[in-house]
Amino acid sequence: MKKKKKNAGFLSGTIGKELTKALFGSNAKKKKKKLRASRSKSMGLRGILAPSKKKDGAVGVALAIAAAGAAALPFWLLAPGKPSKEEMAKFTGRFYAHRGLYEEDQSVPENTIGAFRRAVEWGYGIELDVQLSKDGFAVVFHDDDLLRACGDSRRVNDVTWDELKTMRLFGTRKTMPLFRDVLTVADGRVPLLVELKSGPRNAELCRSVYAILRDYDGDACIESFDPRIVAWFRRHDPARIRGQLAMPPKDYLGEGRGRMEGVLLGNTLLNAAARPHFINYKIGDTPAPVKLSESMGAALFGWTSQESGDAEGYDAVVFEFYRPEKRI
Repeated sequence: MKKKKKNAGFLSGTIGKELTKALFGSNAKKKKKKLRASRSKSMGLRGILAPSKKKDGAVGVALAIAAAGAAALPFWLLAPGKPSKEEMAKFTGRFYAHRGLYEEDQSVPENTIGAFRRAVEWGYGIELDVQLSKDGFAVVFHDDDLLRACGDSRRVNDVTWDELKTMRLFGTRKTMPLFRDVLTVADGRVPLLVELKSGPRNAELCRSVYAILRDYDGDACIESFDPRIVAWFRRHDPARIRGQLAMPPKDYLGEGRGRMEGVLLGNTLLNAAARPHFINYKIGDTPAPVKLSESMGAALFGWTSQESGDAEGYDAVVFEFYRPEKRI
């Protein structure tokens, strides 16, 4: 498979704007200019050199405020959103079949109607992946490209739905479904954990998933590895339960991410923009920032469990290749 290209622009642009809005509000530019002007005025040469007891007291107060702000910064960065307890309870205490209840040998392929139907029959929640076709259809498929599943090196978002729906998955006769088709199968019987795949058309994907879920009567929450996507739902669909997917910082390096990007994403330090209600973290050691977010009210989900012992200590678990109890 092709090595993923480094997403150099992730930390600039939209996510920077999200953090600026979270800190300064809608009049961010005006407020930052006033802040800079105030600093310039207060730190002029005459003001610095002029001895004054009043000034010394002011400096002490300023230092105390700065110290308090520095101490509070981690809490502000990592604080989760505050969901309705009733809504959050619909998704916790559950096991979610990873990409549906598929088989390891792909005889029942991942992310197919057959896999989702089996999950419903067993009473498991469903985890699935959504992205866009070239012509804007919301399709359920995990990889960025079609190589692993279909032997085609093209990216999913470069192929139209008319062509995608004819492609056979993993040598079977099964094909990828539309997101709407999966909702029809679930029919409100089990909760859905909908992962939005990050790509070049994030806003379009968010709008599409939002519109489709608006007409769905069942329980469905959203999640993404991309905080910009989670932040979009924070702004446009704030009542919907939303989660931040993450993994250890070192794991991002293998995906072509920069070291700093890995540190920020792996420690969920961009929660200020997205304010997720839950963190869905790779099963294993959980870093201190994620634990702090959990202590402030974030639910902790885990992915991807492959044996029953992996599920301990989580509010919900994404699993594959075994049959856990239906409830945690």
